[in-house]
Amino acid sequence: STSSRATGANSAFDDEPPLLEELGINPDHIVQKTLTVLNPWRTTDPAAAGDSDLAGPLCFCLAFGSFLMLSGKLHFNYIYGIGLLGCLCIYALLNLVAVSGVAICTVVSVLGYCLIPIVGLSGLSVLFSLTGFFGNILTGLAVLWCTASSSKLFVTALEMRDQQVLVAYPCGLLYAVFALITMF
Repeated sequence: STSSRATGANSAFDDEPPLLEELGINPDHIVQKTLTVLNPWRTTDPAAAGDSDLAGPLCFCLAFGSFLMLSGKLHFNYIYGIGLLGCLCIYALLNLVAVSGVAICTVVSVLGYCLIPIVGLSGLSVLFSLTGFFGNILTGLAVLWCTASSSKLFVTALEMRDQQVLVAYPCGLLYAVFALITMF
């Protein structure tokens, strides 16, 4: 009778969806969105671009803060404060510009994923100072990379044609603030 109860319990668990699916985390979209940020010229699936996954952005923000802490700067409050204010402002802008509305989770997700080049820059700041000429060039490239990736993901997710430059400007300003925190 013990084996029949164990078999009945196993069949109940067999009908359950996987834990990540139950939590609303789609690993394929996470990988696809990360690869899209790492290669901005890659074609993007609109479903993955509009996915409102917040696990990846949280990890990237924690990595950003950790790298800054390793370089002697304890700026977690600035990261979350500026990030929150930037997400709210870009959310308001996108709701004014886009034909269809946008969810705040989608804005946070895209801006968080596109922080990857700045996270890499903060990792480099642990090894050497970014205040020289070479650091300025690297910082500028990281901001451009973040800006291009985020504006492309927003335009793809919200089906906004010919408005990438309009979306890129405020995103670039936000990422420039994060880059300045990394540099100084």
